[in-house]
Amino acid sequence: MKSLDGCSAVVTGASRGIGARIATALGEEGVRVVLIARTEKRLAEQAANIPGSIAVIADVTDPESVERATSRISSELNGAPDILVNNAGIFSIASVEETTVEQFSQLLNTNLVAPFLFVRAFLADMKKHGRGHIITIGSVADRTIFGGNAAYSAAKFGLRAVHEVLRTELRGTGVRASLISPASTDTDIWNDVTLSDPGEKPPAKRPMLQPDDVARAVIYALTQPDSVNVDELRLSHS
Repeated sequence: MKSLDGCSAVVTGASRGIGARIATALGEEGVRVVLIARTEKRLAEQAANIPGSIAVIADVTDPESVERATSRISSELNGAPDILVNNAGIFSIASVEETTVEQFSQLLNTNLVAPFLFVRAFLADMKKHGRGHIITIGSVADRTIFGGNAAYSAAKFGLRAVHEVLRTELRGTGVRASLISPASTDTDIWNDVTLSDPGEKPPAKRPMLQPDDVARAVIYALTQPDSVNVDELRLSHS
């Protein structure tokens, strides 16, 4: 397995849930981690648990905020990170007619446009140096349609398409790209979810993956030899 010791990584949405666990797992592998999120207090608490990490406050849906953050990161790291983990995301359930234009745009901006902004900021430098690994955190909803998921699935299907275009464009460059698509995972993203069908089983009552499960999949993809690209990993509860 490839060692990650001494590498650098950027993890978006790193203050909680899957992103926090990925950041911690990378730190345990000897990676210098840059954690990105909007909530300063929570982000600072998470970064304090990872030696050598850097906390960067940014609104991933705001191109100017992302530009400021990525410029700072490039300055701190003397270039692009070795690893980019696009994890930040939001989730809600609503039928098409109940979904407002604002809600639809918010999910697209957070789950699809934001990852594009970070890839765009770092990719040219990665290609120039012939190294780097872009990890995209997808979802079971990037291939499977569920009622109430018009905005979320539109974003995640689009994100998978961006990943597949990246794979096509990156062959032979030395830069790798992997899509990790977990099923429902037990994080506080579910706290504010209201089910439209009262007879449906609440998420908390279903078997769910844990953030550690997703973090292990990320580490697996990253630690394969440079000659191997893990194109896609789909995770479900056994």
